[in-house]
Amino acid sequence: MAADIRVVSGSRLLSYAEGVRTVYLDAFGGAPWGEGPEHADGYLRRLTEDVTRPGFTAALALDGETVIGWATAWTTPLPFPTGRCYPQISAALGEDRTAAWLCGAREVDELAVASRARGTGAGAGLLDAVTGDRADGRCWLLTSVAAGEARAFYERAGWTPATHPAASGAGLAVYLGPRHPARTAAPRPL
Repeated sequence: MAADIRVVSGSRLLSYAEGVRTVYLDAFGGAPWGEGPEHADGYLRRLTEDVTRPGFTAALALDGETVIGWATAWTTPLPFPTGRCYPQISAALGEDRTAAWLCGAREVDELAVASRARGTGAGAGLLDAVTGDRADGRCWLLTSVAAGEARAFYERAGWTPATHPAASGAGLAVYLGPRHPARTAAPRPL
């Protein structure tokens, strides 16, 4: 299966809401996420606000007109946000690195690929579609430390971990994009 990857506007992405919801449930319904229909519905409600964020960009992976994946990204504001998972990120990196590495950078918020489309290049195509135009390479994302497959995918795609898992294997992992100027400054695990 060769996915048709398209960069789309926020309104175009929202016109595929049911397909986005279906892929959300497929991608995040199992371990380690365990998210159900109420989470997918919540994501769609949040997405209607997210499309208005400064620097918002999105991409769809389609098989015909069927959504098999999507990605969203935007510009991380300064000052660094204090809602959602942001305080954990700032605590892990420290205020100076957070401001220098993440604020003003392209933040990949969501990337999801249907299980039937994994291994086809759809994920890599979506990731490139929402980050490839960033001339300075300043892109970042976060994922759960427990999401081993996702973390391995990002590392294969050239993304560098900027935080390291707690001994418990819980928490969040921040990744810097392959062309992010600070990726060589990210601390390496012992």
